[in-house]
Amino acid sequence: MTLRLAVIGAGLMGADHAKIVAEDLPGASLQVVCDMDAGRAKAVADRFGAADVANSPEAVIARADVDAVIVASPDFTHAPLSMACIKAGKRVLCEKPLSQSSAECLQVMDEEMLCGERFVQLGFMRRYDQSYMEMRQALRDGALGRALMMHNFHRNVETPASDFTGAMAITNSAPHEFDVVRLVLDTEYRAISAHQPKRSDSRVAPVVMVLETQDDQLVTIEINNNAAYGYDVRAELVGEAGSLAMNHVAYTRLDAKLSSATAYEPDWRGRYHEAYVRQNRAFLRFVETGQFPEIASSCWDGYCAAVVAEAGVLALESGQKTLVEMISKPEFYA
Repeated sequence: MTLRLAVIGAGLMGADHAKIVAEDLPGASLQVVCDMDAGRAKAVADRFGAADVANSPEAVIARADVDAVIVASPDFTHAPLSMACIKAGKRVLCEKPLSQSSAECLQVMDEEMLCGERFVQLGFMRRYDQSYMEMRQALRDGALGRALMMHNFHRNVETPASDFTGAMAITNSAPHEFDVVRLVLDTEYRAISAHQPKRSDSRVAPVVMVLETQDDQLVTIEINNNAAYGYDVRAELVGEAGSLAMNHVAYTRLDAKLSSATAYEPDWRGRYHEAYVRQNRAFLRFVETGQFPEIASSCWDGYCAAVVAEAGVLALESGQKTLVEMISKPEFYA
């Protein structure tokens, strides 16, 4: 049986998801592309062979010819549309964040628990990146001994807007690290501190965070949204018996004019394309079987990322270490 998927949002991420559905998901068809901008929706639909276009997300979710939904619309719509999918009994792959408000994340969790089954898979795609998967497996296999530290940096060419702030680096960029580190280390955070150096211009400076886990490990995260040279994400996991570092991903090297060079991606989409494909295939199996994928991110993980980000913003504003205070994990998400 072919599963009919709707993609809500026809921007960069929506177009990428539509492409994956059309080209990389055997057993799925692109039924609807939905966007408030009718021209943009039609352009994506025509490019990837969607059966229909629409401009009302709620109407699309209610359609009888839509089996499941991918939400790639603006961040503030994620929680309301996820709840609409839950109420309609349709599974949804929702781009991160579930919400930047931990309180709103709890509302989505309550709605899902009320239904008694999982409906929401959250798009923290790095869980499906080969580098992090190998780090997690090395730790589980005992190859590194007990984990002591994990160092992370996340660098973009430049900020998407002139009014981008250090707080936004924590709430918009860092949640990818907050989430995937939790998966690799299999623990929660206890406290966070955050600091910024001073740039010589008006652009937002890097934010450097130090997090303490409940298992007495240290995690460092650098978010540099104006690194200038390229999109660059790397990590190192340090254990008592060894360390495992992520390599820069480059398929070729240019040797010329007495120099050697490798290129960087301009943004995240090329670097994590394979992770997105793996994630979306896991979502398709979730829709087919009802079995939530083992390493996928859930509403609980979305809540955790929001709580840590909220604490990080407070730590940056106060200059003080801030406790990360979460509710107890519901048995539903165990």
